[in-house]
Amino acid sequence: MSKKTLGIHHITAIVGHPQENVDFYAGVLGLRLVKTTVNFDDPATYHFYFGNEEGKPGTIITFFPWPDAYRGVLGDGQVGVTTYVIPKGSLDFWEKRMEKFQIPFTKAERFGEQYIKFDDPHGLHLELVEREEGEENTWAFSGVTPEVAIKGFGGAVLLSSHPEKTRNLLEKLMGWEFVGKEGDFARYRSAGDIGNTIDVKLTPIGRGKMGVGTVHHIAMRADHDEDQLEWKRYLEANGYGVTPVRDRNYFNSVYFREHGEILFEIATDPPGFAIDETKEHLGEKLMLPEQFEPHRDQIERILLPFQVRELN
Repeated sequence: MSKKTLGIHHITAIVGHPQENVDFYAGVLGLRLVKTTVNFDDPATYHFYFGNEEGKPGTIITFFPWPDAYRGVLGDGQVGVTTYVIPKGSLDFWEKRMEKFQIPFTKAERFGEQYIKFDDPHGLHLELVEREEGEENTWAFSGVTPEVAIKGFGGAVLLSSHPEKTRNLLEKLMGWEFVGKEGDFARYRSAGDIGNTIDVKLTPIGRGKMGVGTVHHIAMRADHDEDQLEWKRYLEANGYGVTPVRDRNYFNSVYFREHGEILFEIATDPPGFAIDETKEHLGEKLMLPEQFEPHRDQIERILLPFQVRELN
């Protein structure tokens, strides 16, 4: 048996104050807040989902905002950099936008592509790269129009405590195609048109520590529930401990920690974010799973207020 994933479904990170998080990803980067809910394992914490207009798999970055929490330490066992893909010819727009909002950035080249590298307000490492692949993001907000808008994930840079074991998982078990090596990185591509590039750093840098400014996990795509169950059985047969299926309302999830200590998830593409809100009003209200609805008043008193606002 062999399986292949189309690529990245979503990436989940830990950040600080919710207003700062929303201002940056919606106000500066122009992404749409497609779902406002809570961490199903900790309902006193928001769970934000940002993506393209519909919140399609491969475009979604999600956050647990922990105001005043301890800072994480970037290191092995984590996603080191989250890469976004932008339309061809839009790099100049984004350089000027970084300057407008006084966001320090650098420029770099990797595997023949030009990158803008910068951090979000809580220290999460991000980069932008131009590619033809991926459909246009039709969402327009805060001065970011579809012609230049972030399409979704370009991919991610993985920091592994055992890079060869992580590479083996990607290539031999998950169907990512080896592209080549350059410097201290090995590149892999999936069959999807977005969220389809992973670079594995070949040299460990020391164990990371979870906290504000670090990625909690990276999720790969499963076509549907049965495909996910096949992934679960397949990974277990190859020596990985996989959790039971967990209902996240907008997709189902299973989790496993690979041998380089990175937490992976397999998430289903359906049902998506329009199951409890219309497309026109995604993200506008706090949506709670059924088990937490009786406690809405208490939860809303705990959660800090925020606004999705355009920035000048």
